[in-house]
Amino acid sequence: MLNTWQEWVGTETGVVLLSAMALPVAVLTVPFLALYRKHRTARHPWRTALADVGMVFGTVPWVWIIMLPGAEPGTTGELSLVPFADIADLVAHGDKGQIIGNMLVFAALGCFAPLRFEKLRSVWRVFAFAAACSATLEVLQFVLLLDRVSSVDDVLLNATGAALASVLSWFWWRPKKRVDDRHLVAV
Repeated sequence: MLNTWQEWVGTETGVVLLSAMALPVAVLTVPFLALYRKHRTARHPWRTALADVGMVFGTVPWVWIIMLPGAEPGTTGELSLVPFADIADLVAHGDKGQIIGNMLVFAALGCFAPLRFEKLRSVWRVFAFAAACSATLEVLQFVLLLDRVSSVDDVLLNATGAALASVLSWFWWRPKKRVDDRHLVAV
């Protein structure tokens, strides 16, 4: 099946299998990291441990796949700068899997980053952060001559997926209200 290290690290199948094999390590990392942080008297050790592992494990395989070279590495790939053109083409051809895949790229980041970083506790901030990360990847795909399509629609879909995923964890990072001198104040 996968006989060389290039097949393990340089193909989508290899990345998926390596990610599946790394899942037990990721699961075991959460309690060890949480206990270490608890010993160091960190705030919210379990939540931050889960957020850190979730962000890394849920994002790195997708980014790895995105940065794999196309059929002819060393050549310039396609560049698509017209917003919604690629999305319309995908919808017209019934390729909803590509749309969903693009929305999942930064979904783990969008879900867990607000739990970890106070500055990202806003759906719009998560959207902007994911858009910046995605734009960086699209530029790298083009500059590194990976023979991939660099598209503004990929940036939009990646950022939208992250923003939607941040809504899933909103209950845990939303601003809490507390009573302060007869007034409710958002903390």
